[in-house]
Amino acid sequence: MLFTTAFRTSLYIRTALFAAALPVLTTAAAAPPGIPGTRLKEIVSIEGVRANQLIGYGIVVGLNGTGDRRQTVFSAQSLANLLNQMGVSVPATAIRVNNTASVLVTANLPAFARPGARIDVTAAAIGDSSNLQGGILVLTTLRGIDGQIYGIAQGPVVTAGFIAGGGAGNKQTVNHPTVGRIPDGATVERAAPSVSLDGEVRLQLAHADFTTASRVAEAVNRRFPGPETTPWAIAENSASVRITTPPEWKGRAADFVSELERLTVHADRIARIVVNERTGTVVMGREVRISPVAILHGNLTIQVTTTFEVSQPKPFSQGTTEIVPKVEVGVKEEKARNVLLKEGASVEELVRALGAVGTTPRDIVAILQNLKSAGALEAEIEIL
Repeated sequence: MLFTTAFRTSLYIRTALFAAALPVLTTAAAAPPGIPGTRLKEIVSIEGVRANQLIGYGIVVGLNGTGDRRQTVFSAQSLANLLNQMGVSVPATAIRVNNTASVLVTANLPAFARPGARIDVTAAAIGDSSNLQGGILVLTTLRGIDGQIYGIAQGPVVTAGFIAGGGAGNKQTVNHPTVGRIPDGATVERAAPSVSLDGEVRLQLAHADFTTASRVAEAVNRRFPGPETTPWAIAENSASVRITTPPEWKGRAADFVSELERLTVHADRIARIVVNERTGTVVMGREVRISPVAILHGNLTIQVTTTFEVSQPKPFSQGTTEIVPKVEVGVKEEKARNVLLKEGASVEELVRALGAVGTTPRDIVAILQNLKSAGALEAEIEIL
């Protein structure tokens, strides 16, 4: 039997004695020259312009024996109620629902959707149906959070999966056959709730940041010059920018928002390093900087091997056979690898230097964590 124990020496990180400090990054320098800005369309959204969730209960018919079984009571009741509305009176206990399945239907109602527009819907089985393939969703009302009907859904269900085979031993299931979509399966019956964009527009930043909000307001005021005392755009906080519609754009809200979305801004962000310890992945931004530091990294491996040998007594002796353990200890120590970073070094230079001396991704993760503890890394570390 072989027992092996290996461990590594902990990383020894010490801050080098440099008198010079890192230069302070100002707001003006935060936008690197030569790098194009980001459109407002990618970093902000219009307050009140959003999709609305709809939900409904319906039944899917026409299944090939893969519908709900008798244990799902509400499927038979739903089918009996539907037939009763059509003038056919059948007791729910007398109906077999092998070809029928109860489903929940969901959809997203886009902002400014008008009656007559078509939207996609998703149907998901809520009973014990095994497959919705080939089924047809019958007329289903879609309601919003306020209980009002905003759409009517109906049509064939398209599933991305299927079940093939016979019994349990030779059955093959691909993807998820109990959920399907109906492209353009719903018709909007009521206009979506929305806000008026005339008079005032509020921009919501996807990632709250005071610097980015100030730059957005500055870019808007530069594009639409107004009174110096009361500019059109004002950054209210780190996540919201309030814009008053200029007089020349009154009644042209869509054109005004289109002009806003085409403006470019250099979005600022917090220096952050994202580390995935399970995979050894390290992702960092250009803004991350490291103070002058020296890193010493070495490996010490101790291998303990235990071999069990058999001690056989001499012939015709009174001795017994014994198992004797034989222990061997081996020590291997590598030379410490030294990495020296001068002032103004970035994480990219650190990772490149560590990769040059043969460190693994997990070693780099440990070194970054130790740099943060030593106060030499001015960035947030997010562990996934």
